[in-house]
Amino acid sequence: MRRPFLVGATLALALSAVSVGTAAAQQPDKAGFGFAVIGDIPYGAEQIAQFPSVVDQINADPAVQIVNHLGDIKDGSSVCSDDYFAAVRAQFDRFADPFVYTPGDNEWTDCHRPNNGGFDPLERLDAVRKTFFPKPGKTLGEQSVAVHSQADRGVPENVSYDRAGVSFAVLHVVGSNNDLAPWTGQTAPTPEQTAEVQERTAATLDLINETFDHGRGQRAVALLMQADMFDPTVPNPSSAAYSGFQEIIRTIAERSADFDGPVYLFNGDSHVYNSDTPLAPGSPWLSFYGVTTPAPNLTRVTVDGSNGVNNYLRVTVRPGDPQVLTWTKVPFDTTPTQHG
Repeated sequence: MRRPFLVGATLALALSAVSVGTAAAQQPDKAGFGFAVIGDIPYGAEQIAQFPSVVDQINADPAVQIVNHLGDIKDGSSVCSDDYFAAVRAQFDRFADPFVYTPGDNEWTDCHRPNNGGFDPLERLDAVRKTFFPKPGKTLGEQSVAVHSQADRGVPENVSYDRAGVSFAVLHVVGSNNDLAPWTGQTAPTPEQTAEVQERTAATLDLINETFDHGRGQRAVALLMQADMFDPTVPNPSSAAYSGFQEIIRTIAERSADFDGPVYLFNGDSHVYNSDTPLAPGSPWLSFYGVTTPAPNLTRVTVDGSNGVNNYLRVTVRPGDPQVLTWTKVPFDTTPTQHG
């Protein structure tokens, strides 16, 4: 059987959404559906203090019906403590809409660093799962609803759902080479580290395939994760530093090329907004990842994050629009500016 899809009494209604384009288009489109995407936030004391107001602002946006956080709930040089996780979870619980979160490397993968507390990353991964995924198959947020979860695979954070003709998959794929970067004091991944990556990646690949299989007949597929697997800020990427993404990229490329519609990949990790088509013909990423069939219908969107982030991404599913998804960057506590 395929997954239970994200539906609920409120979500089943045709709620308002705001379009991307002219100022006049800022009036709600009652037939549309919208969601917010944030990532790499809150970083540092100032953002931690301001995060409740970010929650309030997104809660007040009538064009948002689901909120997605793409991971990294702390900066890379602060302690990965239980108390901090609990404080962030308390803010996540304040989101009025269903809230879907996928972990980033800063909250577990990189916690081996001395300035992070020198933790065992696998122990921190367990802590993240206990704190943020205590009820597999249910979203966070005040309006918790059902999603399909891979809890039976030991990966409760991998979830999928359908909405407005789009098949969504939220995938636990992190920076630091998907956790194959050696931990402090090591020169290569430990056996335990490698086993975890293999198990999580196998589940992720299955969920990608399942989402595309179900997506036949849907208008679009949307994948959401933390890792930037096409980081434009790295001038000369080495294949060794991206080896943890190889199978994932090849699967996404193959399934996107075979999909009759647009595919969207939302990620954080590299901190600077970017929209591109990394698997289109002529892209250097094709040979880098050994992709033989281009996927020009795949659009990748990186959300702003880190210390300089001052906006969230509002994404709208547009009825009748062949592009399906459009988006705008909404500045925190200011009038939205158009983008997308």
